[in-house]
Amino acid sequence: MSKVADAKCAELDRLEAGVRRGDRTLLARAITLVESRRPEDRTMARALLDRLLPATGGAHRIGVTGAPGVGKSTLIEALGTKLTGAGHRVAVLAIDPSSKRSGGSILGDKTRMERLASDPGAFIRPSPAAGVLGGVARATRESMLLAEAAGFDVVIVETVGTGQSETVVADMVDVFLVLLQPGAGDDLQGIKKGVLELADILAVNKADQDPARARRSARDYKAALRIVTPADAIWRPPVLTVSARTGDGLDALWEAILGHRKTLEAQGLFAEKRRAQQVKWMWALVEAGVVEREVAAGARSPAAAADVLLEAFFLTAAGEEGAG
Repeated sequence: MSKVADAKCAELDRLEAGVRRGDRTLLARAITLVESRRPEDRTMARALLDRLLPATGGAHRIGVTGAPGVGKSTLIEALGTKLTGAGHRVAVLAIDPSSKRSGGSILGDKTRMERLASDPGAFIRPSPAAGVLGGVARATRESMLLAEAAGFDVVIVETVGTGQSETVVADMVDVFLVLLQPGAGDDLQGIKKGVLELADILAVNKADQDPARARRSARDYKAALRIVTPADAIWRPPVLTVSARTGDGLDALWEAILGHRKTLEAQGLFAEKRRAQQVKWMWALVEAGVVEREVAAGARSPAAAADVLLEAFFLTAAGEEGAG
């Protein structure tokens, strides 16, 4: 074995051991590795994930979205601090808008969540979206697995709240929280039906500013849900009022998150949901591979690449149907 190979093997061993013992510095380094686009780093990242995979899957995976200014970061910090105080370990993966030129994060989540960032029971990682559809970082799923392997039992993914990021994040978490502004009369007009269909829980934030208005908004949103098909047929999304600033409603929000999981588990749907997400993840990786290697290199047109993917998809679907 060459010296270079020896060094890579030693680094892989060090990262694995560090992640397993919950070393936040080495966890951050491992996430940097899975975010890398360099082929040699991708090879090492796959090896690291394969080693750590048995230690993953035990966390509550929570997606949080909402329009800019609704208070996502404030609520995540308040909920995260409450959970660490109760003995949980909380990881926050905040998907940032990116500089189109550099691809780097332009928001500082550690400065927006100073209290949680200094909490020994928490880990915050701002990840650049790097131009991926929906503003979701390419390696968010891998980062989530690394956080779980490091012993974090609550993983929160915060979206930028724009474009199609909600759909992508909803496909990688157990429960999807949509945070809303009070004053539903006008805001309801701008809420996309698709976002409501993705929601497992809706919460009207800033309820401390005008409690009566927040309650009216919650009633209006609840009425709007009657014409929406819920994400899980056996679960009717609750509409809560919360205040990230005072902490009011956070206990009820956490109970709703736990209640959603218990409901799905009781019907055998929780494991099924995660299996379906794994399949979607696989196809996302296949698509990314085709786009990056063949389309970007000019070796295959986008239309031809789509035909290849569709053909493979239908062959797989036909095989599963035949096996069933």
